Amino acid sequence: MATIVFAIAAYLIGSLSFAVIVSRAFRLPDPHSYGSGNPGATNVLRTGKKLAAALTLAGDTGKGALAVLLAKHFAADYGVDISGIALVALAVFLGHVYPVFFRFKGGKGVATALGILCAIDVRLGLATLASWLLVVLMFRMVSLASIIAAVAAPICTVWLFGGASPLLPAVLLLAALLIYRHKENIQRLLAGKEARIGAKKHDPA
Repeated sequence: MATIVFAIAAYLIGSLSFAVIVSRAFRLPDPHSYGSGNPGATNVLRTGKKLAAALTLAGDTGKGALAVLLAKHFAADYGVDISGIALVALAVFLGHVYPVFFRFKGGKGVATALGILCAIDVRLGLATLASWLLVVLMFRMVSLASIIAAVAAPICTVWLFGGASPLLPAVLLLAALLIYRHKENIQRLLAGKEARIGAKKHDPA
């Protein structure tokens, strides 16, 4: 029962769309209404408000980390095991992608996924982030870097915790959903039409 309560709480935390919350606080347009329509930091940056974009990034990353860290902190007190923590990690990500507070129209989840992975294990988060940075430096494509990082996350999970870890199915599902959310970017990548960093227009991760 406690595991279900933790998962529901994590989903609600994830449903706090900071792109929308911050935009309202700064009296900016709804991020669903311009650019890529993705409620994420990169789209908020299109308004020219760097502080708003930074707060969005921090909020989306932080909520992923917060949900998992709270679960880890209180797990022993309520009999929640590692499988329960894995469920919490998946629930907070689902909340970001399909937020109940914002008509289930959420972001692609890159920042939130990073927060989740860092909270699970800092080494896991940093290893995945390193793969993202490497691809960005080589190809200057945020979307491609995000997709490669999603592929790297389960591999890093196996490396750190072994293939039998209850965390692996959650990370695999998280990665699969993140890649699915980039389906339009994948189509543009295959067509050679995805813009690079520094171009006039580029889509967020």
